[in-house]
Formats: sequence, structure tokens, C-alpha cells
Amino acid sequence: MSIIEKAVEKLNSTESDRQAVQPACESGVVNGNGGGRLERTEPFVESVVPKASKSSPAADRLKSVDIEISFADLAERGMVTPDSPRSPIAEEYRSIKRPLLSNIEGRGAATIRYPNLIMVTSALQGEGKTFSAINLAMSIAMEQDKTVLLVDADISKASAARLLGVPDSSPGLIDVLEDENLHIGDVILHTNIPKLRIVPAGRVHERSTELLASQSMYRVAKELAERYSDRVVIFDSPPMLLTNEAQVVASLVGQIVFVIAAEKTSQRAVAEALAMLGDEAMVGMILNKTKHAFTSKYGYGYGYGYGYGNTRE
Repeated sequence: MSIIEKAVEKLNSTESDRQAVQPACESGVVNGNGGGRLERTEPFVESVVPKASKSSPAADRLKSVDIEISFADLAERGMVTPDSPRSPIAEEYRSIKRPLLSNIEGRGAATIRYPNLIMVTSALQGEGKTFSAINLAMSIAMEQDKTVLLVDADISKASAARLLGVPDSSPGLIDVLEDENLHIGDVILHTNIPKLRIVPAGRVHERSTELLASQSMYRVAKELAERYSDRVVIFDSPPMLLTNEAQVVASLVGQIVFVIAAEKTSQRAVAEALAMLGDEAMVGMILNKTKHAFTSKYGYGYGYGYGYGNTRE
């Protein structure tokens, strides 16, 4: 046999071997029985799916939604909704959130400890603090580079979570503080608003004040403040003059939004409530329920007054 004929025969042999192996390599695995034989099997899906895709933003958006917030219900109450970004109430909360975000970004007049922890409170009940807390959360959730965690810290009422469709039986903040095996991440609820999460109040507890004042609460607050630099945490707090829990929450946060009902809250009540706040937190004030040309069905005025600065000035 000539050299050329030997070369052609070898080439044909190599091609036959390649064709025999190729199908098994594309959709099979090598048999591990020691014979070296290639067996055809089902495609190995994990090998063709990039692992990075499992934690990509697109994959995060596909996570299951725990709470489906009704935009129609919020709009009926005169609140900010993502589908009406140019409504009068949405425009006003854009102005209200700007000083808060400036302080978070370090562009404020003073250095604040934990500026991304914001408490919304009032002197008395019925002044619109929960209304303001939800609107503020909705507005900040519209930011391109911020996520919002709304914590229902009004343990006795838990109205913020309830208004957003969270069942009363949902475990929440108090459960985490009482059970050392429960983590704050275990009770965070995802909503149909991609950048908004909710932590319910949890079950009513007779020692809620002591639990909020415990080292567990300080650890939770510290984790929320430091673990995610882009997250804004809003605490819907009880009224200052009605419970002791409000003072505890005030000691944990860097910024406080104080809601005053126009022509309803007395100056004495406001002064007493402000005196209960610490000197470290910066306090902004919202004048709610003002008489204005635009008024919602529930009587919340779209006009507002907003002051910002230390309460002692």
C-alpha cells in the first residue's frame, strides 16, 4: 500500500471515530464503569445555563411575590401609586423625600448616624402618620437607585401592613425579636412593586416595649442600616404621646418625619412630643390635612408644610 493510500485510510478512520463520539459528547456523559464507553443520555441542563444568571437582576424580578398591592385601593385613598407618577400627591412627596435622600447621600448640613433609617410618627392618633409613611415609601421606591423596606413598628395597630394587603397573621418584627432562631430576612415580604419590601409588625405581644428596647432590636436596626447601602428603611411608628414604643424606635433611627394635622393638633401636644425625641436625629415636619383645592376622599389635603432641621433649633 502506498503512502498516500495509508494516509487516506487513516483519515477515514479518524473521521469515523469523530462522528461516533460527537453525538454522545453533545448530549451524554462518559460511562463510569471503567470501559470508557460513551452512552447517550438526556442533556445536562446545568452545564449550559450560566450560573451567574441565577442571581442576575432579571432572575430577581422573577421571584415570587408575597403581597399583591392594589394600586386602585391606594388611589381611592388618595395615596401615591406607581401607575400615577405625576399626580398632585406624588409631586408633593417628591419634594418631601428630597431632604431625606440628601442626608442619606451625605449632602446634608450635618453628619447623621444611620441616615437611611427613617421614622414616621406624630404626637397623637389620627394625624396621618401611616398615610405619610406609605406615601413616602411609595415615592422612594420610584427612585432608580434605591430600594425601600417599610417596617410596621406600630405594634398595637399594624395599620400600614394591613392597608397594603398583609394578613394580620403574618409573622413580623416582634416574632424576630422574640425568637432568636428567626432572622429579619425570614419575615420580609416581597411586593408587586420591585423596589418595595414590607416587614409586618407581627403578633401582638404584652412585652412589645421591652422587646423593642432589647439588644435584638439594636442588632436588627444596625443590620438594616449597614448591610444594604442602597436600602431606605421606613418605620411606621406609634404616636409619641400614646405609647412608649415610639421613644424606643426614635432612639434607633437617624431621621424622623413628624406629621402634624393642620388645625387639629395643639401646639402643646406638638411641643411635648418633640421634647421626647433625642437630640441626635434630624427631624422634618409635614403639615398634613391642610385646606387645599385638591382633597382626597379621605380628607387628606395635598398641600403640605415641610420644615427640616434639628428639633432643638
